[in-house]
Amino acid sequence: MNLEFSEDQKFVQHTAREFLTKNAGLDVCRKVLETKDATHDPGLWKGVAEMGWLGAAVPEAHGGAGLGHLELVLIAEEIGRALAPIPFASSVALCTEAILQFGSEAQKQKWLPRLAAGEAIGTFALAEGPGDADVASLATRFASGRLTGTKLPVLDGEAAGLAVVVAQGERGPVLALLDLSAKGVTRTRVESFDPSHSLARLELRDAGAELLGGADGGAERVATLLDRAAVVIGFEQLGGATRALEITREFALGRYAFGRPIASFQALKHRLADLYAKIEIARSNGYYAAWALSSGNDELALAACSFRAAASDAFESAAQEMIQIHGGVGFTWEYDCHLFYRRARWLAASIGTASSWRDLLITRLVARQGQGGGDAHAE
Repeated sequence: MNLEFSEDQKFVQHTAREFLTKNAGLDVCRKVLETKDATHDPGLWKGVAEMGWLGAAVPEAHGGAGLGHLELVLIAEEIGRALAPIPFASSVALCTEAILQFGSEAQKQKWLPRLAAGEAIGTFALAEGPGDADVASLATRFASGRLTGTKLPVLDGEAAGLAVVVAQGERGPVLALLDLSAKGVTRTRVESFDPSHSLARLELRDAGAELLGGADGGAERVATLLDRAAVVIGFEQLGGATRALEITREFALGRYAFGRPIASFQALKHRLADLYAKIEIARSNGYYAAWALSSGNDELALAACSFRAAASDAFESAAQEMIQIHGGVGFTWEYDCHLFYRRARWLAASIGTASSWRDLLITRLVARQGQGGGDAHAE
């Protein structure tokens, strides 16, 4: 196992950081957040598409860059550092990945080139209300190529034109591809904690859709997709946490009290050191998860859980400490701390909370132990 990125992969990350530093300062995120009815920054989205990032893991035969998931997670980390107000996680980590993994050749030929070029924005509709989504109790129905039900909230649901919808089929959960401009689809904007990303409510009334991946094994496909997306989104969280720590450190070194930088006080040193350790622990988990994702290793099921939980904790802690260490100005609108806090909370809730991923990790570990115990007993 080699956890060191190659020079070519580091070059991809360096290029991404240069591009985003030039084109996606925090003022871009703030502009979308403060613009009523804005869903994302279209200019940045177009630029990111032209860089080939939206199809980084998509084969060239399907219009992508043909790189791989290791390059994709490094790009995601830079997207997170910049707090880029674009539907990257929804479209790339969830919708594109779902079609890439489970789509028929015809579906791949139809949608992947458009998604990779940024001509279509995708999303993933699983939740049907507050709390963690449960595939076993879906109320949305799919029958005879028609979807009926309500999805809430749908990440970047106002910006998207295509959705992968999880619904209850005739033989269990299924995934379905839904053109959001189809008859029978009603979209309503709902309030988002991070207005630089939109949330929507989808009302589906006999809306035409097509099956993605067959009528059986839908629950397993959803679990696989979420594991894969958790790694990519985790790197976006990692990037945000790292940038929040860097800004906070610079502020603490430049802010004086009693004649010396506040960073020299022991209490702040400890808090910054603890935060650094938390981020690096998440990074270690992330590198392992990225290796499992890119190599197709069975360890992905466990690695995705531990990384997703660690990355959520790291970003939320970094955003909270950022506000605290900035003192009285930390919670003001003029400072950027709330941008990080909003994004940390939005990403943490996007595909299940940190606690739900910990619960899943325990469930999978217990199941693995049971399988091992059974084998030993049989021997």
